Amino acid sequence: MSKLFNPISIKGVTLKNRIIVSPMCQYSAVDGVANDWHLVHLGGFAVGGAALVLVEATGVSPEARISSSDLGLWKDEQIEKLAQINAFVKQQGAIPGIQLAHAGRKASTMVPWEGHVEVTPENGGWQTVAPSAVPYANDYPKPIALDVEGIQKVIADFTSATERALKAGFEVIEIHASHGYLLHQFLSPLSNHRSDAYGGSFENRIRLLLEIVESVQAVLPTETPLFVRMPGTDWAEGGWTPEDASALAQILKDKGVDVMDVTSGGLVRHQKIAIGPAYQTPFAAKVKRETGALTSTAGLITNAVQAESILVNEEADLIMIARELLRDPHFPLRAARDLKVNIDWPVQYERAQW
Repeated sequence: MSKLFNPISIKGVTLKNRIIVSPMCQYSAVDGVANDWHLVHLGGFAVGGAALVLVEATGVSPEARISSSDLGLWKDEQIEKLAQINAFVKQQGAIPGIQLAHAGRKASTMVPWEGHVEVTPENGGWQTVAPSAVPYANDYPKPIALDVEGIQKVIADFTSATERALKAGFEVIEIHASHGYLLHQFLSPLSNHRSDAYGGSFENRIRLLLEIVESVQAVLPTETPLFVRMPGTDWAEGGWTPEDASALAQILKDKGVDVMDVTSGGLVRHQKIAIGPAYQTPFAAKVKRETGALTSTAGLITNAVQAESILVNEEADLIMIARELLRDPHFPLRAARDLKVNIDWPVQYERAQW
């Protein structure tokens, strides 16, 4: 049996294979509310055979969004459409999950196809926040440093969003602490210049993430897996390192986090990323090897043989696919054919199986 199509159980959830839809921002919501675009976009991946469909980075508060077109879960009115989408995903035999996020200093920007630059409060933007009052880049908003009250609000927002996610029927929760967003900003000394309990030492810089994990776990049912998307490196001198990633992963594992979703980069413009096929997988492999944690990997994984080899070589336990799924939402069905594995197809599509 192919490892890519070998089921895996994580707490009370069983994934029918190891192919996960990586969260992909669509910038297509109105006031944080999903619509039929999201239904077709996400539902198509479930029809195509993915085991876990992770909804894009979803703002835990209005100011947590990257743009005003991001999904949100800061109010109850945002639950209904997501519940409809999740019902369809489950009907196709997939598990619905969601990535909860706060963009921090990378918030209040235009959608990418309109320039992805600052939107001022006068033009519908908002005041951004960060661990320190340092902007991501010159064309991004200047954030204010979060005070203790603001930090407590962030923790409460993640917790409330988790409760709404559960009401919407999500069966996996992921906390986004990578790609240069708020929690990553706290982790890295390149963006965290604080001198209080949330800055300076490694132990202080990881404090906010650990407090959010603890608060979220308090409202999670025991059967619901918790993932954390964490950085494997900043790709920049003086920043977060692979050694930091392994140290954090060990602490998260000891605290009951179920999967380390290891990615990288996005924190600073001067990063130097060595891009290539499966370029982030070595970071997941290091975490897995040094901590024994379940890991997922993502980044330019584009074919079945490549994904299978990552699993066979025990570099990761789960494969996150993003752009290849945009090109081919039925990638899992094609991957099964490529690996000569017989899997169940939607009955409506069975004529294409041979």
